[in-house]
Amino acid sequence: MRNSVFWWVLIGFMVLLDFYFFQALKTITQTASSKARLIIFISYWVISISAIVLLLLLPYLNFESKILKNTLFAMIAGLFFAKLVASSIFVVDDIRRGVQWLAGKVFFSNTEGEGYQAGEKISRSLFLSWTGMLVGGGLFGSLIYGFGNKYRYQLRRMQLAFEKLPASFKGLKIVHISDIHSGSFTDKHAVKKGVEKILKEKADLILFTGDLVNNRSDEMDDYINIFKEVKAPMGVYSILGNHDYGDYTKWDSPHEKIANLDRLKQIHKELGWQLMLDENTQLERNGEKISLIGVQNISGKRGFHSYGNMAKAYQGVEGSHFKILMSHDPSHWDAEVTKKYADIDLMLSGHTHGFQFGIEIPGFKWSPVQYVYKQWAGHYREGNQQLYINRGFGFLAYPGRVGILPEITVIELI
Repeated sequence: MRNSVFWWVLIGFMVLLDFYFFQALKTITQTASSKARLIIFISYWVISISAIVLLLLLPYLNFESKILKNTLFAMIAGLFFAKLVASSIFVVDDIRRGVQWLAGKVFFSNTEGEGYQAGEKISRSLFLSWTGMLVGGGLFGSLIYGFGNKYRYQLRRMQLAFEKLPASFKGLKIVHISDIHSGSFTDKHAVKKGVEKILKEKADLILFTGDLVNNRSDEMDDYINIFKEVKAPMGVYSILGNHDYGDYTKWDSPHEKIANLDRLKQIHKELGWQLMLDENTQLERNGEKISLIGVQNISGKRGFHSYGNMAKAYQGVEGSHFKILMSHDPSHWDAEVTKKYADIDLMLSGHTHGFQFGIEIPGFKWSPVQYVYKQWAGHYREGNQQLYINRGFGFLAYPGRVGILPEITVIELI
């Protein structure tokens, strides 16, 4: 019932937004010919009404291709978001008009023949109307362009220095990957190219920080042979992410959900990856050791279920000289790691995908996800502790990437 109410409120808001946006469209086309304006207006309403109708029908339409359904939804959502952003600029113009009208009402209502007369129509700003249109259009265009970026795997190289790191581990090369989300893939060849990039690095150790699938273990069926190639001399270690537990889909019974998770754990074994479920292991090199800790999903955010037990995972490593923690959700860092486990030297996470949308240039990065997650992509440091958040190998929901490309992280410990 609540979902139904929310859905109709959303549709109502979209309709109001369409009418509001249309007022600005009329402003910027006022110098066009009548025929041109008619074509523009009809096109606008055909697209807007079609988007709303399609959004209403999407849950009931059966698509052979999941990517087609996701692409259509992404285009509708992108169109809505673009109008919303553009309308925020139109609001600025309407506030200006309101202030101007109020000033005229207060200061000139009793004045005749000079200045602004109360009741005089205040026209919309052509400049602000065009600005809103261009910003909204640019945003929508970038979302469409982003469809082509979903397999553009980017290598990010990091040198991380630690005073406590044993001499034998200086120069250790780690490939960190996260958030494969195999249920979103439609191009096996492109995914294979990404795996080849991983293998080309010839890493000593490969660490995967969760979300192998979107919901169901069978999403990996067509990709097991591809990811089976991911190997490293010191091993491949993995953990579970929030999507791996099957919490975001419907099951016929609790037993079916449990069986799905059991099968997913078996897939990690078939890949040759050592799945760490609230446990730790010692990695040895030239007689020296470091600890690798892997926890099930632990989140510091409401709405995300925590399955992991950090105390259990930590058991037995108290005396270890250097510790790496794999924890899927970076909010675990502030919620528990920095507060209770100050001797964790490096934490590796994923989860956020960098929202698959943002801006990253040297010295500056921005994404809407930063208003939800304090640490959301890349490298962070607090005292002697360091955190690295991978931007994700795969993608979810929006079948694309804008500004935040899929990532393969190459970390050298020094």
